[in-house]
Amino acid sequence: QVQLVESGGGLVQPGGSLRLSCAASGSIFSIATMGWYRQAPGKERELVATITSGGMTSYVDSVKGRLTISRDNAKNTVYLQMNSLKPEDTAAYYCFADASTRSTMLRTSWGQGTQVTVSS
Repeated sequence: QVQLVESGGGLVQPGGSLRLSCAASGSIFSIATMGWYRQAPGKERELVATITSGGMTSYVDSVKGRLTISRDNAKNTVYLQMNSLKPEDTAAYYCFADASTRSTMLRTSWGQGTQVTVSS
């Protein structure tokens, strides 16, 4: 099994910054794509950013130029650097990893979620 543990959420003023981290652990054989979703109250879940094992990234248009996804393959960790935060970025953020283990083929695992609140 693969476990994902997130950290780094919190309360920040508009224009501020936060850095989310998500570390994967377990009997991991390999991790392909990692990324972040978010879900605000009353809204559908939204894919925010993804990064492949080779470092190719993609972003939803609303965060381009403000949020940056990166990963450390040696640590099985994905990061989301969040700058110039806006109130509309307020949501629960969930990381995911498409990972295989010594006993399972590629499947998606999820973090428990971390709350980001942007408010003055």
